[in-house]
Amino acid sequence: MHHRIIIFAGGKLGPWALQHITPSDTLIGADSGAIYLIHNGLTPHIAIGDFDSVTEEEMKLIRERSGNTISCDPIDKNYTDTEMAFRLALDMKPDQLLLIGVLGTRFDHSLANVHLLALANEQGIEAAIIDEHNEICLISKTTQFDRGQHSQVSLLPLSEQVTGITLSGFQYPLNDATLTIGQSLGISNVLTAEAGRIEVRDGRLLVIRSRD
Repeated sequence: MHHRIIIFAGGKLGPWALQHITPSDTLIGADSGAIYLIHNGLTPHIAIGDFDSVTEEEMKLIRERSGNTISCDPIDKNYTDTEMAFRLALDMKPDQLLLIGVLGTRFDHSLANVHLLALANEQGIEAAIIDEHNEICLISKTTQFDRGQHSQVSLLPLSEQVTGITLSGFQYPLNDATLTIGQSLGISNVLTAEAGRIEVRDGRLLVIRSRD
């Protein structure tokens, strides 16, 4: 049976975020992401974090209405709340991981959360970050994407370089190309076919699908 875990963190959230949940998903609330789920009538299977961004009353609700609550000291911890939730989710060996509310006004946190995708990639677990306008994933092998609502596609290397990039179904083709960190060659391509194919020979490639 397909097992998907969705992590809700305390970044930008809205009604759009709830539309991604299905009844079979395991829900993890990281810090204030847990209270967001609860306020929307949902029960986090796990709530995790230092909970320094929730009130005492909200913390009481989290403990009462979550399947399991894992709290830690806000000072004596090695990971952000989102990374704690992410590592816990990886240990549960899902088929797919979805991160919602992990992008926001703190660019350092947003960038760190994008880098978390590398941990899932190492374990062969499909993972993606979604907000209202973007879907971000990391690939290291040939992958096919449906166009859906995201026709704009940008490619950015997360490793020093990515080699053997060949695109099919895109407005601007690449054939056995190499992208190196610092280049903008892969920005703002357009998926013109109903499905596009991205071939990668070596390296880790961020695929950012966007809509305005």
